[in-house]
Order: sequence, then C-alpha cells, then structure tokens
Amino acid sequence: MRKLLWTLAIVGGVQAVPAAHAADPQVDELKAQLQQALKTIEDMQRRVETLERQQQAQPAPAAAQAPAAAPAGALVIAPRSVADDNAPDKDKAHVEFYGQVMLDAIYDNKRMNPQWSATLRPSQIPVNCPGDAGCGKDGATTFSVRQSSLGFKSFIPTTYGEIKTDVSFDLFGTDGGTHVHWLNVWGELGKFGVGQYYSNFMDIDVFPNTIDYWGPSGMMFLRNPQLRYTPFDSNGMKVALSLEAPNSALDTGKLTEVDPAFGAGVQPWNRTPDAIASFRFDGDWGHVRAAGMVRQVGYQFVNTPGGNPSGHQTGYGANLSGAFKFFGGKDSLTWQAAYGHAIASYANDGGVDLAPNALLRAETVPSTAWLLYYNHAWNAQWTSAIGYSEHRQSNTDGQLGSAFRKGSYASANLLYNLQKNITTGLEYIWGRRENKDGASEPDSRLQFSTKVTF
Repeated sequence: MRKLLWTLAIVGGVQAVPAAHAADPQVDELKAQLQQALKTIEDMQRRVETLERQQQAQPAPAAAQAPAAAPAGALVIAPRSVADDNAPDKDKAHVEFYGQVMLDAIYDNKRMNPQWSATLRPSQIPVNCPGDAGCGKDGATTFSVRQSSLGFKSFIPTTYGEIKTDVSFDLFGTDGGTHVHWLNVWGELGKFGVGQYYSNFMDIDVFPNTIDYWGPSGMMFLRNPQLRYTPFDSNGMKVALSLEAPNSALDTGKLTEVDPAFGAGVQPWNRTPDAIASFRFDGDWGHVRAAGMVRQVGYQFVNTPGGNPSGHQTGYGANLSGAFKFFGGKDSLTWQAAYGHAIASYANDGGVDLAPNALLRAETVPSTAWLLYYNHAWNAQWTSAIGYSEHRQSNTDGQLGSAFRKGSYASANLLYNLQKNITTGLEYIWGRRENKDGASEPDSRLQFSTKVTF
C-alpha cells in the first residue's frame, strides 16, 4: 500500500509537467532524478518488507511479567489475613463483617433503675422507696438503639490449622448507657482459644428467642477473658477446659452498720483464675451439656498498709443445660439448672459471691438458677417464645434485710420475619425482685422492636 501511494504521487508529479516543455533539457534532467528517486524508494520498500518478514518469523517476545498473584486473603480490609504459602485451602482465607441495626420502643408499666431502663433486670427494680434507684412515678417510655452491633470474623488457613477470630461490640454500655460495649474479642487455632468469649460455664444455645436485651435472670451468662483448650471434639461430643478471669462480687452487709468506713474499705482480692470443665453431646434431637467450676473468691481491706483483714473462700458450681427439638427442629424446649457457692458472678442477673455470716466473717453465698423456655415457629415468618426463669440466693445471717434474695423473670412474644434480614415484633416482659426481709416489687413492660441484620 505504501509503495502504491509513493508511486502514484511520483507519477502524478511527472505527469503534471506541461507537455510544451517535454523537449526542455531541464525537464529531462528532472525526469531522470525522479526515476532515480523512485528506484531508491522501491529499494527502501523492499528492505522494509524484508525486515517485516523477519520479525514475523521470530517468536514474539515474552509478555511483561504480570505482578505475582497476591496471596489469598482479604487484602483490602485486612492486610494480615493472608494464608501461609504451604497451607491447605489457602484460597479460602477471608474476612467477614456482620451486625444489626435495632430499635427498641419500650413502655414500662412501673419503675426501673433509670440506668437500666432499656432492659428488664429484676435486680434493678426499686423495692424500698424512697431510697432505691428508680423510685418515683409509675410509667415510662424508652427508645433505645443499644442492641445495635457490629462484628468482624476472619478465617486464615495456616500450616498449623485454620486461625479463626471474632471481634464484636454493641452499644449497651456496662453502666446501662449508650456506649461501645465489647462482646467477643476472640481468636482460636485448632484446639486452643484465647481472648474474651462466652464462658465455658454457660450454654449460649439455651438463650431463648426473645428481643429483651438482658434475658432470663437465672441463666448462667458471662463473656469472660479466658484461655481455653478443647482436647476432644468428635462424633457430636466435645470436652473443653478453661482458665477464666476471676471476679468476687462482695456484700459487706452488717459490716457497714458496725463501721461504715470499714465496710467501704473492703474490696475483692482475686489471686487465681477460675477453673472450668465442660462436656457437650449433640444429636438430631438436640443437645445436653454439663459444666463444673472451682474458683477462689477473696476480699481485702484496702485502707490499711498490709491490706488486712483479708482472706479467701473456695467457690464451686455445676450447670446442666440443653435443648430438645420438636417438629423437625422447628420448635425447641431450652432449659438450664445451675447450683453452687459463689457462682453469682456467672449468673445473668443479681446476687453476690461473698457476704458476712453471723460472726461477720466472709462466707460463700449459695445460688440456685434455672430457666425453661419453649420456642415455637407458627410458620416460616411468625415465631413465638414463652418461658420463665429465676435466680435465688440463700442469704447469710450477716447480710442486711435489703439484700437481693430472688429475681424472677418471664416473657412471651410474637415476632414477624418480614424477610431473612428484617425481624419485628412485640414482647411482654415481667420481673420481680424479692429481698432477704421478704419485701418485693414487680415490674412489667411492653417492648416493640425492629431489627435489621447484615
């Protein structure tokens, strides 16, 4: 094509010379120069065509090396979530995030400690008025987003097994306000787990399908920092051992009457971790679980140079729980029964671990806690849960008459699943606190909630 264009251009230029000057020597000389130029161009064209054929005959140069494929993992949002080079299934490394946006609209028929107005805790119901937190007029409306939450999970294959992590928080502060409240801060590799997670003493799978945040007062429920080892997990059976953060819930009782300053100076003293073991068996019918705990609870007087008087007592407890499935798993009966001395720190609501006896010496306080709930699915969209729970303490002789003795809790609801990510519904909740001296006060409320999960 290029040769043709050049030729046409030159021929056109030659033909453009006027015929009258055909015999002019200068014209003849010009023609000769043009012909020579044409030959030169043709020679150059042949050279170009030869080079093109040579290039086509040679193998194409290797394409520029593409950047090495990045290791599998969620590189954008978690640069360290990368599988080991030799790990099996290293392409499965990933990070997930999850959570919910939830609004609770609550009408309380009576009164609750205003710090805990967004949930019903029997221990926070005022009994002696005036005096207890929450005394005043009956009836209050509360709107709350404290149950909204956000969490992140990672799964990272390694040559030692898969690393799993879970970090999550909601907005239900430890003082009942709307603050960041850490739920799980957990990591595990194979049989080992570290961080804050559901205590090995509790069974999260018996928590009923309710929308009240706190839930049954008699449930063993505590997210606790811990070291956990699971030596056996096979054929539906699991054995887990844990060392968990200790805590001593104290009641100075009548010590405060004898010497208010002395009572105010008594603080917890925790020297050793709580030791817990559990066994769980799962089947098509549901599951059963047993857990046992031994712990040391202590006290010290911080207003003296040596911290004395001080001392420790041994606490212990057992927790049996389970769930039975009905109608192909659509319905379930969840239950739990726990008993022990100094196990109130692990109970969902109310009670203490240590209190003075008649001689004003520290003594562990016994607790009995249980729950029974039935969860029913009316159809694919409508569900209900109804049940009762209780935490009862056997008070010591050295506790005051206003000490917590029993917290009762009951609820029933009707929930509608608009679609898999949206749940809304109404729940009736009732609770009652009873003190050592027999004084008691009930409370009840209606709660309408809407939850959007992602």
